[in-house]
Amino acid sequence: MKKKLVIFTDLDSTLLDHRTYAFEKGREALELIQKENIPLIFCTSKTRRETEFWRQKMNNYHPFIVENGAAIYIPEGYFPFHVPGARNFSPYHLMELGEPYEKLRQFLLFCRLHFAPSVRGFGDMNLEEIMFLTGLSADMASLAKQREYDEPFIVQEEKELSSIQKEAARAGYKILKGSRFYHLAGHNDKGQAVKLLKDFYTQFLGSILTAGIGDSHNDLAMLKAVDRPFLVRKADGSYDPQVKVPGLWFASGIGPEGWKEAVLSLLKNLE
Repeated sequence: MKKKLVIFTDLDSTLLDHRTYAFEKGREALELIQKENIPLIFCTSKTRRETEFWRQKMNNYHPFIVENGAAIYIPEGYFPFHVPGARNFSPYHLMELGEPYEKLRQFLLFCRLHFAPSVRGFGDMNLEEIMFLTGLSADMASLAKQREYDEPFIVQEEKELSSIQKEAARAGYKILKGSRFYHLAGHNDKGQAVKLLKDFYTQFLGSILTAGIGDSHNDLAMLKAVDRPFLVRKADGSYDPQVKVPGLWFASGIGPEGWKEAVLSLLKNLE
């Protein structure tokens, strides 16, 4: 029996351009995925509200994973069975894997008070600062600020970052490195969320083959959890040296150009 393909993808600096957030260079592959009715799962550090915006822009109606694996949103009626561990959050079934945002904020404030005075999270920034750091419009920066489980942050001093990482490990939190920010997260990561959805898709479709496309350290767990991992070049043309996965396929393109290359290669090899 032929395995059915399911693709998990990062958004920032992967399907979306690092500077412009455009996805035009990936459109050919995106349309091919839709034509072949292949589930494309956004697996991102973005918030629910941001991800909903991009789902609508790309006509994507599949489940999605937000804030570095902290929550899975499954459209109501998507799977023809009860989703265990999910609660109703209309129009979705919601699986929460991460810590509440308020707890993460308290931890970051503790770090600033005791040993990391230069640390600043999204909760400390106004819209103008987020717009400056990300290149987002005011509307999109507002959606990015509506965090529920994950706190992006910047820190000036390397020794302060090391102290935050040690304290986070002691407290049971994780520090992940994204394309622009460090991220403070709970026990969750993208890989845990991917594995849960893989189980649901196997129950739904039978035998499946999974692929994952990312660009940075916070995609590592996702890439480890799939059968076919792909890494695109970062905006400066480099590959993230922290992403080491057996069988990793390196796309030569940057961002959405590399994303298209990964998808077309994947589909060609399946044929």
